[in-house]
Amino acid sequence: MIHELLQKTPSLLNFAIFFLLALIFLFVVLGFVTYAILSERKIMGLMQMRVGPNQVGGRWGLLQTAADVLKLLIKEDTIPKLADRPLFILAPVIAFAPSFMVIAAIPFTSRLQFADMGVGLLYYIALSGITTVGVVSAGWASNNKYALIGGMRAAAQMISYEIPLVMSLVGVIMLAGSLNLNDIVHAQAGLWYIIKQPIAFIIFMICAVAELNRVPFDLPEAESELVAGYHVEYSGFRWAFFMLSEYVYMFAMAALTTVLFLGGWHALPFLHFIPGVIWFGLKFSAVIYLLIWIRVTFPRLRADQLMEFGWKILLPIALANIFLTALAKELYKLL
Repeated sequence: MIHELLQKTPSLLNFAIFFLLALIFLFVVLGFVTYAILSERKIMGLMQMRVGPNQVGGRWGLLQTAADVLKLLIKEDTIPKLADRPLFILAPVIAFAPSFMVIAAIPFTSRLQFADMGVGLLYYIALSGITTVGVVSAGWASNNKYALIGGMRAAAQMISYEIPLVMSLVGVIMLAGSLNLNDIVHAQAGLWYIIKQPIAFIIFMICAVAELNRVPFDLPEAESELVAGYHVEYSGFRWAFFMLSEYVYMFAMAALTTVLFLGGWHALPFLHFIPGVIWFGLKFSAVIYLLIWIRVTFPRLRADQLMEFGWKILLPIALANIFLTALAKELYKLL
């Protein structure tokens, strides 16, 4: 594993290797973001019976996202006169940094992982909440009422859906007996947790969409109500940081879903000759497709519907799932 390699090298060389690997992985993630956006546009076009990007970069529009990035790089960067300038500049970085840092704990194969932490799942949950601080800071620092409302909505949404998301994972932790993501994957060698914990999987996916601020839970940036929400005053590459944060989190959340519920790199029976990294990639791609499908299918919820759904429906069901999982474990011991 990567962390084993780093442990065997001197400290200065250790840092250099780690920095280089992190830089390489950052470019890999940026490449994913570039073509995840293109894939999303293509899939949405297919589902809505229209043509997606097809002009820039050949008939498939392969360079459309690259052209959009170039446009954002050369676009004028504006900061409102009455904004809190230091916080306005720092907010996009606060929103983006945790989305990349959480990937360090995710095991892509048995040998490809930056850090095998004993509390890897807790590390992911703790860091993922920091992004909301960046969103709220952006809304407040902009000195714009629509941006502030978007930031407040993001905070309320995070609190409402982070709790059932964590509760849905308790059943997985009880079955695996560990917070270590590698241990959770190894515990699924015989049967994936999507079969053992279907209720937890459904709750987790719903809450994951809410955590990503994607349709139908994109209330913090509802253009029909808030113009653009918390990033309404941002332009150019600062605005791109918020979009980058969303899609990097999409990468991280899809990878975490694969690890927690789809057996990670474990193969289906009789197909063990296919490498684990390919299995991980296939499952990961299926989760990404599901997230895009959800975006195309569902309309946006109202703010009151969003809050009621989180507190009155998802949270009680998540608590009931914990009770049923504990009961099933005790009955299994008796038998």
